[in-house]
Amino acid sequence: MVVKKPEADKPVDALSPEEAEAELDRLAGEIAAADIAYHQNDAPEITDAEYDALRIRNAEIEALFPHLVRPDSPTGSVGAPPAEGFAKVRHAVPMLSLAKAYTDQDVVDFIERGRRFFERDKDFDIAFTAEPKIDGLSASLRYENGLFVQGATRGDGSVGEDITANLRTIADIPHRLKGSGWPEVIEIRGEVYMTYAEFEALKERSTAAGGQDYVNPRNTAAGSLRQKDPAVTASRNLKFFAYAWGYTTADPAPTQYEAVQKFADWGFKVSPLMVRAKSVDELIAQYRFIEEKRSSLGYDIDGVVYKVDQLELQRRWGFVTGEPRWAIAHKFPAEQATTTVRRIDIQVGRTGTLAPVARLAPVTVGGVVVENVTLHNEDYIRGLDSSGQPIREGRDIRIGDTVVIQRAGDVIPQIVDVVIDKRPPDAVPYDFPHVCPVCGSPATREVNEKTGKEDSRRRCTGELICPAQAVERLRHFVSRGAMDIEGLGAENIDLFFNAGLIETAADIFRLKDRRADAQEALAKRREEQARQREAASGKERKNVRSADQRNFEGLDKLFAAIDARREPELDRFIFALGIRHVGDTTAALLARTFSTIEEFIRVGKDTASAEDPYSVFPSINGIGGTVIGALIDFFGNERNDKVLGDLLEHVHPKPYVVSVSADSEIAGKTVVFTGSLEKMTRSEAKAMAERLGAKVAGSVSAKTDLVVAGPGAGSKLKTATELGIEVIDEDAWLERVKGSS
Repeated sequence: MVVKKPEADKPVDALSPEEAEAELDRLAGEIAAADIAYHQNDAPEITDAEYDALRIRNAEIEALFPHLVRPDSPTGSVGAPPAEGFAKVRHAVPMLSLAKAYTDQDVVDFIERGRRFFERDKDFDIAFTAEPKIDGLSASLRYENGLFVQGATRGDGSVGEDITANLRTIADIPHRLKGSGWPEVIEIRGEVYMTYAEFEALKERSTAAGGQDYVNPRNTAAGSLRQKDPAVTASRNLKFFAYAWGYTTADPAPTQYEAVQKFADWGFKVSPLMVRAKSVDELIAQYRFIEEKRSSLGYDIDGVVYKVDQLELQRRWGFVTGEPRWAIAHKFPAEQATTTVRRIDIQVGRTGTLAPVARLAPVTVGGVVVENVTLHNEDYIRGLDSSGQPIREGRDIRIGDTVVIQRAGDVIPQIVDVVIDKRPPDAVPYDFPHVCPVCGSPATREVNEKTGKEDSRRRCTGELICPAQAVERLRHFVSRGAMDIEGLGAENIDLFFNAGLIETAADIFRLKDRRADAQEALAKRREEQARQREAASGKERKNVRSADQRNFEGLDKLFAAIDARREPELDRFIFALGIRHVGDTTAALLARTFSTIEEFIRVGKDTASAEDPYSVFPSINGIGGTVIGALIDFFGNERNDKVLGDLLEHVHPKPYVVSVSADSEIAGKTVVFTGSLEKMTRSEAKAMAERLGAKVAGSVSAKTDLVVAGPGAGSKLKTATELGIEVIDEDAWLERVKGSS
C-alpha cells in the first residue's frame, strides 16, 4: 500500500496511523538536524518558535499513537551529541531541558498541576523562584573539596565535552570556592554568555584584522568555549551566571533560592533578578519586570524560569522524560522591527538546493543587528506555505518592500509581514531563477513519485560540475561532525578550492604533495589580509615579507591532521559523504547494520540497480523510504562511483564494531522500553541495553523478551501482558543490569 505523506500542518487528530508514522519519521529527522545545528555547530537554521512547534507536534502525535513512539524519539533527547575534538564527560546527573510556557495561562496550568500533586498537604503553601533565562551555553563545573577540577558542556544531556581549560579562563568561575560549608563534591551549573559590548568589540577587532564575521553573542560564546587554544577563549571575556547544581554529596541548602545565594557566597555571580514568589500573580509580575529590564541588561535573555523552591518538593514531584516537572521556562514573545529588503540573493548548498536570502537594511532586533534573513524557497517568497495555503495573508516579498522582522530569543530572524502601504510603485514580483546562478545548470523542483507533489525547494542538477555544491560538500566533509579535520575549516576549503588544489574529497589527502602551491595560496591570503589591516588602521607596514620569508608551520600541522583521518570511524565516513537525508544518527544506524564500507557500498549499489529496491535493502528500524531513496540516488550516480573510488584509495574506514558484554543477563534478548523513564533518558537506556548485548526494539511482538515499563505506559504494556512477556519497572531493570560488565 502506498502511504501518502501528510502535510506538515495537517491536524494531529486527522492523521491515520500510517501518516502518523511517516510524520514522526520526518519530525525526528528535522529535530535531530536542528539540535546539531544549534547545540553542536553553534549555527541554528530555524527559529526557536519553529523548533518548539516541531517538538510539540511530535509529542502530540506520540500521545495519540503511543505504539508508534520511535526508539530514538526526540521527546527524551536534550541537545545534541557532543562534538568531536574534546574528551567526553558523562554527567553523573543528566542536564535536562525545561518545559516551556508561552502564555500566562500556561503558567497558571503549571502552578495548578503542582497544587493538585501536593493536594494532600492541605495547609502547605508551595513557594517558587523566578529568574531570567540566560541565552548562552550551559556548563557544569565539578568542585572537589572546594577546588574546580572539571568543566563540561551540556552535550546531549548525558554526555558533554570536557572544556575545563577554557572554563578556567573565565573570571566569573572561581578556581577555589570562597567561604565555607560547601559539600565535599558538587557540580555547579550555569550559563556562559557574552555581553553585547564585548561582542561588538570582538566584531570590530575581527573586521580590522580581516578576520571572520560573528553573528550574535550566543553563538560566539559557544564557539569561544570550543576553542582548542584556551588563550583564544580568554581573549573573549566571557561571563558566567550560576543557577543550579548536578551531583552533590550534600544539598547546598533546603531551598532553591537559598542554594543560589550560597553560590554567591562561594564566589559565583548569580542573577540579581532572582526572587521568591508564592502566587501566579507574583510570578507573572516578576516576568513583566524582567521583560521591561531586558533591553538594559547588556546581555541576551529569552524568558523567565520558574522553579519549585523547596528541594524536598522538587524530589517528590519528580521528572518526566527529559524534563523536571517542578520547573518551566516562560518564553518572551517575539521581538519585532521594521526594515527594507535591499536585494534577494540565491545561495547554493551542498545538495544543490537554491536557498534565497533577503539582504536587509540593518536593523536591531532583540539586541542583535539583523542584515540577512532566509526566505526558505520560492513558494515562501510568493506568500504560500508547503501545502499551497496563504501565509502573511498571501502577501509576496519583493525587492524594495518594507517588512516586519521577528526574533524570538533565537538567532535566526524571520519575515512575518509585508507592509503593503509602503511598497514602492515599481516593485515587481521576484522571479525565482530556474537555472543555477553558479554553474548555469537547470534548477528543478523534484516530483515525489508516491505523492505526485513537487518538492518545496528547487535544486541545481549540476551536482559534481557545480562549484557551489562542490565547495559545500567539501565543507561538510571536513566539518566537526564528519571527518573533523582540524585546521581545514570553511575558510581554508574555500582558499584551496579557488586555487585549484582541492576539487574532490580525495584531493584533501593529496594536498601535502602540492606543498609549494599550498604555501603560495596561503601567502597570497596573508598578504591580502595585511593590506586590509593597513587600510583599516591607516598605518603602512614597515616590513613587507615575501612568501619565502613567511612561516608556514601551520601547514605541517594541517597535513598531520589530514593524515590522522585516513582511517576514520565508519559512521563518520558515511555521514561525511553528504548523502541527502543521511545525518549522523542515520549514518550510525547504517554503519552498525553493514559493519564495513565494502558491505555498505555493495548493498547500496545492489539496491540502486534492483527493480524492487525494498527487496534488496534490509529492514532497519529508524530508516524509511526517504533515506532509501537518497541511497538509490547516490549509488545510482556513476559520477559518485568515481569520486568515492578515488577517495577510498586514500581513506580506509575502520569496521564498525560495537563492544558489548555477552555475559550479562540480557545478552541476546530483545528489550522494549515504554512509558516515562525517570532515572535515565531513553537514549541512555538504549545505549545501556545495547552495551550489554541486548537488541532494543520500538514495538512489542512475540519476539520481545523483556519490557521495561515506566509511568504512563500504554498499548505496549497491554500487548506485552496479552502475550505473556516479562514486564519489569525501571528500578528492577537497573537492579538486573547492576554489576554487568
